[in-house]
Amino acid sequence: MLTAQQPRPVTLRLQIRRALAILAICSGSSNGGHIDKILFSEAVHCTFVAPIFFLALLLKLSRHHLAALAAFLIWGFFPIPLRWLAGYASGQILFFRILLSLLILLLLHGLGRRAVVQQVWAQWQAAPKAERRSVGLSTVVGGLLLTSNWLLFIYVINQVSVQAGSFAYLICPILTALLGFVVLGEKLRNNQWLAIGLSALSCLLLGAGELRSMLMSLVVAITYAAYLISQRRLQGYDRLVLLTVQLVLAALLILPLAPLLGADPAAGFQDTRLLSVVFILSSLFTVIPLFLNLYALNALPSGTVGIMMYINPIVSFALAFVYFGEAATGVQGVAYTIIFFSVLLYNSTLRVGRR
Repeated sequence: MLTAQQPRPVTLRLQIRRALAILAICSGSSNGGHIDKILFSEAVHCTFVAPIFFLALLLKLSRHHLAALAAFLIWGFFPIPLRWLAGYASGQILFFRILLSLLILLLLHGLGRRAVVQQVWAQWQAAPKAERRSVGLSTVVGGLLLTSNWLLFIYVINQVSVQAGSFAYLICPILTALLGFVVLGEKLRNNQWLAIGLSALSCLLLGAGELRSMLMSLVVAITYAAYLISQRRLQGYDRLVLLTVQLVLAALLILPLAPLLGADPAAGFQDTRLLSVVFILSSLFTVIPLFLNLYALNALPSGTVGIMMYINPIVSFALAFVYFGEAATGVQGVAYTIIFFSVLLYNSTLRVGRR
């Protein structure tokens, strides 16, 4: 059963020390309890940069493969800093994540991407009326879906379990394929239909143990899958510029809704702890991996990047058990095994039923 995780009465400093200890142990830097002497930059380098660089040499990965790998590894560790804010309302975290992410993107566009912004504006103005309407609608819908997804994911990680959040993004690509079939008429192979069926079976098993947690995972996955589908109509437009527009819309939406979401902007602006952690979430765990992912997509096939996407929930699953100390029942273990098998099946090139 996916049991609800109550916020632990520990300080932010202790949480950071625990995170650094895990990083140091994983990278082999632990030295008889002297974890406190390890600098944060050294821990990050040993844990992220060194292993990725080693893999790049071993597998002869290109810079674009390396960028995609780094992006999904970073996103995989997202639950750690997010849990530092478990005592805050999900709406409060969302409000400042949107605000700070938007400010960072506006700064980046202003400093080095003005030509790209002007090009996107000119491209949209020169497009046929039907395309302008379609792009505008998809951008607005995408902004609403992304805002909903961010809010739901924050709530699930902090108030339900890391397992539930990880499961959501594990089934997300499969749900995206299903929505692509329903909404866009995209074709699916026989093995992909079988993978969808196995994913449904996995959800039923999880729902039998804890219906609420399974439904929360499913809603998180559906909102992000729907967001990805809505962005299919925006091919050819710079994604970071469109994301900036979507965050502007999200900010305009959340401002009047702040009290309903439990957000208190006035108090938040005076909370150094909240602002510091959300800045980490917005920069290191949002904007930077987005840039890395877009850089990878400039040269790699979307299918290659799509397969590497599974690094994210797999890392989060590992954290759920190793770092956060969550437990899984036998039924959950069977469900997770089925969903992992369905992922492998979905991404296989086998044509089930064809000779």
